[in-house]
Amino acid sequence: MDKATRFFTVQDTERKWHLVDAEGKTLGRVATEIARLLRGKHKPEFTPNADLGDFVVVVNASKVRLTGKRAELKQYFHYTGYPGGGTWEKFQDVLRKHPERVFEHAIKGMLPHNRLGRQIFKKLKVYPGATHPHAAQQPQPYQVS
Repeated sequence: MDKATRFFTVQDTERKWHLVDAEGKTLGRVATEIARLLRGKHKPEFTPNADLGDFVVVVNASKVRLTGKRAELKQYFHYTGYPGGGTWEKFQDVLRKHPERVFEHAIKGMLPHNRLGRQIFKKLKVYPGATHPHAAQQPQPYQVS
């Protein structure tokens, strides 16, 4: 098989751990960079139908910001499955109660909506504070602009 048309498999690549500090960063800009790392698009051996991405640990998720009036206007919709079971929740309430869900919601929408996307999403670890239990994996700090 020609090397130019060769597809890579999970065994061909090395998985790294990245540590992203979200303090004072814009949610969308950080989320796109994290989705890129999770998917593996930063690697030359990127293959669209395989999970070749890296693990990402996000800290300080509660200190993320939005631009303009979006912090007051943004809402999340949740449907329980029952008639009349739709609920809207404001961004500020979600950020106060469950700051990790803000990141998870933003990043999940940027991944494929199939079983590959669900597999990739499991490599994301989000924490509201500065501490995380993944010190043994030695995640390397990743600078997001």
